[in-house]
Amino acid sequence: MVRFMKIDDAAARLEALGNSTRLKIYRALVRAGHTGMPVGRLQERLKIPASTLSHHVKALVSVGLISQVREGTTLVCHAEYDTMRSLVDFLVAECCAEETQCKGAQSAA
Repeated sequence: MVRFMKIDDAAARLEALGNSTRLKIYRALVRAGHTGMPVGRLQERLKIPASTLSHHVKALVSVGLISQVREGTTLVCHAEYDTMRSLVDFLVAECCAEETQCKGAQSAA
């Protein structure tokens, strides 16, 4: 299923992932799977001060790449896989569109 994404939304998401700390956070959450990861464990794993982690998590939430859910007293972060897939689809949607023989477009999607 091809998901439509506006270029401004794609740019904002790519900009958010352009920061190495945010990219580390995002990759850790993608690796964690659908169960997500508590903020405390994320902080321990990445060795990021709480205030710094909060700042970067907020940036990722604001562009829809991750979400947070309160489970009792624990705040759990989750990667938004549909948004991730939409961003990847956006990046490869026009791969080799102007080339008659494209090598790799099918494998990238």
